Amino acid sequence: MNTVNITGQALPAIGMGSWHLGQGRHTEQEEITALRTGLDVGMKLIDTAEMYGRGKSETLIGKAITGLRDKVYLVSKVYPWNANRLMMERACNASLKRLQTDTLDLYLLHWRFGSILSEAVEGFEKLKQQGKIRAWGVSNFDVSDMQDLFAVENGERCAVNQVFYNPASRGIEFDLMPWAAQHKVALMGYSPLGGEGASLLRHPLITQLAAKYHTGPSSVLLAWVIRHNNILTIPESGEAAHIRENAQALALTLESGDLQAMDVAFPPPTQKVPLETR
Repeated sequence: MNTVNITGQALPAIGMGSWHLGQGRHTEQEEITALRTGLDVGMKLIDTAEMYGRGKSETLIGKAITGLRDKVYLVSKVYPWNANRLMMERACNASLKRLQTDTLDLYLLHWRFGSILSEAVEGFEKLKQQGKIRAWGVSNFDVSDMQDLFAVENGERCAVNQVFYNPASRGIEFDLMPWAAQHKVALMGYSPLGGEGASLLRHPLITQLAAKYHTGPSSVLLAWVIRHNNILTIPESGEAAHIRENAQALALTLESGDLQAMDVAFPPPTQKVPLETR
């Protein structure tokens, strides 16, 4: 099984996202069953944020992991306007309450926006000392943002950068991915299937490879994303069947010829590309 080391833990390279969970797309029970199915098949990490459904995603996850907290690597994210001396602890406490837990394994600054990095880091370190979070990181940070972060006291304690990454959006491979590897910051790729409105799952090469490997298109895309050993990815699904298909990628290794075909269909970057976000 492909794993990624985050804060000393070897985690399966595919976890579960939750951007639209708890918001009526499926029944609550269907989504709870999907999350528990993911845990059963080895997808230990669950990612959420106070932003998702204005807390509804966290609330649903809290219900899903009742009695299972020790099986979950739990990640949430704080709004940039809450990442300061006045608001950060309050925001974290609210997330913990919705998630029905005492501790987050990882707490991320959702994006930089107008946040004061020194205050954000100070807040993260304080929450660590209080035992409310075990580690912290960022999301949607480009190389220049990471350099600014590392220039702040204790900024190098950042464990993770969560960024947009899939075959159709490979910009991070040019500079951010090498920078993260050099500085031992794990990457967490979101929207690995392309995000809303994407056609990656229907791309002729992807469907051809899915047939070749006797799996689904999502498994092919996820196996491609986790071909690097420094990136974990968090596809979202509220359906148990989709979760099982996603999990198949943990045991799928694409042949070198197929990776070359992917490079032809989705060329890697040859110059700096501004970080894409969703």
